[in-house]
Amino acid sequence: MKPDGRGTGGRDPAGRDPSDKGPSDKGLDGKVVVVTGGTRGVAAVSQPGIAGAFCRAGAEVVVCARRPPEKPIPGSEFIPLDVRDPDAAEDFFAEVAARRGRLDVLVNNAGGTPHRRLAEGGAARHARVLELNLLAPMALSIAAHPHLRAVHGSIVMIGSVSGSRPSPGSAAYGAAKAGLESLARSMAVEWAPHVRVNTVVLGMVRTELSRLHYGDEEGIAAVGRTVPLGRLAEPADAGAAAVFLASPGAAYISGASLLVHGGGERPAFLDAATAGHALREAGGGPAPKRRKSAGEFRGSTAGPATPMGPARDDER
Repeated sequence: MKPDGRGTGGRDPAGRDPSDKGPSDKGLDGKVVVVTGGTRGVAAVSQPGIAGAFCRAGAEVVVCARRPPEKPIPGSEFIPLDVRDPDAAEDFFAEVAARRGRLDVLVNNAGGTPHRRLAEGGAARHARVLELNLLAPMALSIAAHPHLRAVHGSIVMIGSVSGSRPSPGSAAYGAAKAGLESLARSMAVEWAPHVRVNTVVLGMVRTELSRLHYGDEEGIAAVGRTVPLGRLAEPADAGAAAVFLASPGAAYISGASLLVHGGGERPAFLDAATAGHALREAGGGPAPKRRKSAGEFRGSTAGPATPMGPARDDER
């Protein structure tokens, strides 16, 4: 444990488990990766999530958030940061570069939202959601840019399908995620060929807070069955996608949005249409059962498709 409490979890200086033999095949050995909001939810090591995926890929991982993780995160270093403070962001990346010698990858994961309808809470609360989910990633990317440019690094935005479909109850979040994808595409053009920028667009992800959106285990399983692949995404699914976009295997990919949503959402009209029932019955098969929406399981509209699930509008 270092004097300031930032642990390396008893692992080697590169942050890898001594039991992991040989180099990673991801091409990220020795690369320095910053994961914002990397202490909980889809980013955390313990689940495992994005930060853990980069650790296992051989990278040196730095996670940042306003508060440290409840348990030390093996294989990574924690540095406190309020991602909404642009001045603090510049100091943070200067510290990372000084301590590690370089910065190769920035994963803009920090974000989230509570369930709140637009007419509730006042405009200022919704503005905070936009600040956390759009303005903060922009400021962080700008602060990291000179360090990434020096090594031809990359940025991975963690987006959401909420940015491309109606998101009642989390409208500001959906608007922010739509803006984040647009921002990433513009950055990819402006900063080429020195920095690649891509977005992982997540669907519904099972995290420790899924129960707040989808209910108990029965509700979570029922919501999972509405996804074509039959389940919610796991944090490891998000981690694998982020590692790929940051790896040499994606060297010619920039300005892209990688959908990690299990096939999307089954169109509601298919269960309501009578034509499908008639065709199924004519073929001798059973009529399709109507599937409840996520909103029916929680008494209102479904929560946002967010890597963290519901969070306060001031931090993830």
